[in-house]
Amino acid sequence: MPNERSYEASLRRSEEIEADLAVHPRRYTMLTGDRPTGRLHLGHYLGSLKLRVELQDMGVRTSVLIADYQVITDRDTTEHIQDNVRNMVIDYLACGIDPAKTMIYTHSAVPAANQLILPFLSLVSEAELLRNPTVKAEMAASGHELTGLLLTYPVHQSCDILFCKGNIVPVGRDQLPHIELTRSIARRFNKRYRKIFPEVDALLSSVPVLPGLDGRKMSKSYGNAIALSMDADETARAIRRATTDSEREITFDPERRPGVSALLTTAAAVTGRDECDIAAEIGRAGSGALKALTTEAVNSYLAPIRERRHSIEGDLGYIRDVIAEGNRRANVIAQDTLEEVRDAMGMLY
Repeated sequence: MPNERSYEASLRRSEEIEADLAVHPRRYTMLTGDRPTGRLHLGHYLGSLKLRVELQDMGVRTSVLIADYQVITDRDTTEHIQDNVRNMVIDYLACGIDPAKTMIYTHSAVPAANQLILPFLSLVSEAELLRNPTVKAEMAASGHELTGLLLTYPVHQSCDILFCKGNIVPVGRDQLPHIELTRSIARRFNKRYRKIFPEVDALLSSVPVLPGLDGRKMSKSYGNAIALSMDADETARAIRRATTDSEREITFDPERRPGVSALLTTAAAVTGRDECDIAAEIGRAGSGALKALTTEAVNSYLAPIRERRHSIEGDLGYIRDVIAEGNRRANVIAQDTLEEVRDAMGMLY
């Protein structure tokens, strides 16, 4: 029997939740979010945004955090943050996130939620923070020294999840340590003071990581992504620049031919077809034919999102209203939770 921290146990629990969601969606409160460090892309949509919309429309209580404070965990500037936040909200709405059903809010505008980090930090050890693999990965990727904010980043995420009594968080396998720490914090608080917080589980994504146009993981920081904000011509230019190779025959071989295989995976992801079937169809027509097929497939897939995006992006007043209303709702919830916490700790005076 695997222990609850194992991937196998998390996967089994995720599958049980997935089966129950269709029957009892109101049992679940979902929190997820993004750092506004650049444009959201096709990988974000397939890996996360699409699922958020599905959960929202099933009737799950859904919240989406724009983690603006977390931008400075590994960056020295917030120069483009206003533009990034606005475009993130536009992308959310274009993808089908409905602000009447889903609370969209910004980290920095909800002080009561952030204040939870003080009691939560008393419930974790330095060793637990230092061994978190995501913190190590972020530090290595950024080249930054280990700041206090980066070290406590997983605890901030616990605040984000628990302030709204979240009990499911859609994540990939690499984010499981964050869910485990959040579960530990909730249990320790409930045991030390009074039961306030729910058990938190990962809703593990079954969608494989979408490769970027150079064969690496699609990422804002790598500059290899198909952004949701691109138009059809920009998408075509980006795919034409994609790294391939000189072999005429198109085959799916991620190890030996990462660039060609990345395009095949992208085309497969947006058409529902198999990579090898697409490769066989193209045959010896070469990389040019592969890029043309991928461009047509991606542009067709993103056309409805782009149409909605175009209708929204000019109305900045509406975007501001969405953020303001989400922040208002989040502050009400956070203040109520903080008062529960202070009461449990004997700190209401």
